Amino acid sequence: MASAIPLIGGIPAGPELLIILLVLVLLFGANKIPKLARSTGQAMGEFKKGREEVEDELKNMQGDDDVTVDDDIGVDDDVDTALDDDDDELDELETESEKETTA
Repeated sequence: MASAIPLIGGIPAGPELLIILLVLVLLFGANKIPKLARSTGQAMGEFKKGREEVEDELKNMQGDDDVTVDDDIGVDDDVDTALDDDDDELDELETESEKETTA
């Protein structure tokens, strides 16, 4: 069984990391590296905040898609209350008929 050989090595460590840091100092200068790191951190924070806002918006959109049957066919609250009133009337009739049968 052949194992997969990565084309690019893992995370740089040891001498590779030192070479990268030396190149950064030569390119940007020792004074600008803290500012560069700070702005990179701020950019990462803004990216994370934006990603969370998009995720929240998607969750809200999925929550809005959960529509009840009444909303889907356009039945309003008046019909719901009328149905509830009919149920109450049926309950009253049932209790009256029970009273008549026991009497």
